[in-house]
Amino acid sequence: MQGAMTALITPFKNNRVDEQTYAKLIQRQIENKIDWVVPVGTTGESATLSHDEHKKCIEIAVDVCKNTSTRVIAGAGSNSTHEAIDLAKFAEKIGADAILSVAPYYNKPTQRGLFEHYKALAESIEIPVILYNVPGRTCSNIEVQTAIKLYNEIKNIIAIKEATGKIENVVALCSASDICVISGDDAINYPVMATGGRGCISVTSNILPDKIADLIHYALKGDFDASRAVNEELYELNKVLFTESNPIPIKYAMFEAGLIPSLEYRLPLVEPSKESKEKIKTVLKKYL
Repeated sequence: MQGAMTALITPFKNNRVDEQTYAKLIQRQIENKIDWVVPVGTTGESATLSHDEHKKCIEIAVDVCKNTSTRVIAGAGSNSTHEAIDLAKFAEKIGADAILSVAPYYNKPTQRGLFEHYKALAESIEIPVILYNVPGRTCSNIEVQTAIKLYNEIKNIIAIKEATGKIENVVALCSASDICVISGDDAINYPVMATGGRGCISVTSNILPDKIADLIHYALKGDFDASRAVNEELYELNKVLFTESNPIPIKYAMFEAGLIPSLEYRLPLVEPSKESKEKIKTVLKKYL
């Protein structure tokens, strides 16, 4: 598992998932060299979707990507193991190629609890499982040794999305195992790749999929100078897209770029502040 991957936003219209726009956004990713799309992750506001909406988003992604070279990693995480298993089983049944499962949030499980959670989840399906470590949101950290133990002992746990912002974690994971490390932080996509990573799950690629695809594909081919150049080119945009909690800025940027017809979030997420909107618009003009 490797390549450029997009953590898809979920567009809304009148507080419902805008399925038509969603499908168009996925088609745009396919046309711009993205290898994998990731529906209903953090960027997709999965925490505020109903289970029916969550499953519909996976279904649309699978349908749009059918018979293309772009594959689907379905978000299938929960703070409840049985709920995560339900989503994972649905994703496998509907035709997703893999799942991404965030470390259980709020419960603050021990490392043993995390191991048992992922073991139960992975053994409930046959498609690949990607661990998702983002302690800034979950208050639970998948320690390096726990991730390696899961990779070594459970055949379909093959990758980890590292969103701790710690390059040391990437080095530790790559030096101790063959687990596929995927960047979960756009600002350091190049450093992660240069340290042994094999891809990224990107927020920025919602709006500039071709650029993120180039960055990752250059690195995979060993052209690290070209990869670094793209990473540096995108620095200002990557920074401004995290001026407020993701996905607040990226949705606003996509609305300003005309990629989504309405700007809607699910509470408790709201529109960016006036100051943030001005920053995003100013930076966006440099890229579009």
